[in-house]
Amino acid sequence: MTGAFVPPVEGSELALSTLSVDAGRRLACGDDKVDSLLYVVSGAGALELHGSHSLAPDTAALVLAGEEGVLEAGDSRLEVVRATVGASADLHAPLGPRETVVRRDEAGSAAATGARSFRILFGPHNGSTRATLFLGFIPPGKAPWHYHLYDEIVWVPEGPGKLHLGEGLDELGAGSAFRLRPRQVHNVENADPASDMTVLGIFTPAGSPAAAYLSPEVGASYRFSPR
Repeated sequence: MTGAFVPPVEGSELALSTLSVDAGRRLACGDDKVDSLLYVVSGAGALELHGSHSLAPDTAALVLAGEEGVLEAGDSRLEVVRATVGASADLHAPLGPRETVVRRDEAGSAAATGARSFRILFGPHNGSTRATLFLGFIPPGKAPWHYHLYDEIVWVPEGPGKLHLGEGLDELGAGSAFRLRPRQVHNVENADPASDMTVLGIFTPAGSPAAAYLSPEVGASYRFSPR
């Protein structure tokens, strides 16, 4: 079963949906026109694509346009978030060999805006040349107002959090998702004082999640001393 919760919009190659496969059942997950980047939320099973690959929570998979991938659930329902990237998205030069499945703990970590960090699941380094799929880890509080040059969709596995867009404020709970257009100034706040908040992000063109730019007002407040 498939359900869309961040549908396509004009001017964007990104969309987000959910896939649900009942225990013991199979579901095709390939598409002729879009790349599919999958993230397992719950359950266990396998992806049949260039062989059989086991799936468990916090596992990501890449099914490129034209490939015939099939999801198979194990003894319980398999719940998957599926991000799709259209063929018009810019292609990054490949930086490494193709991978089909990546587990969260296998992805390298790096620093981002403020005290935030991230793990890249898929990008040009392992076969996804149209988009980057990553997990971001947001400590309690919020970072400076900033924006990105890429087009992005973010899904929140669990809250609580807050999305600040200009004067607007949206509460973020488990299963929340939102779209950020290029140069849209924003701030994602972790409202839990005791632990990090995890987000799953997909953006295009592919690159680094750390490529953030400060709004003019915030940038003017920074003073850098010469070394």
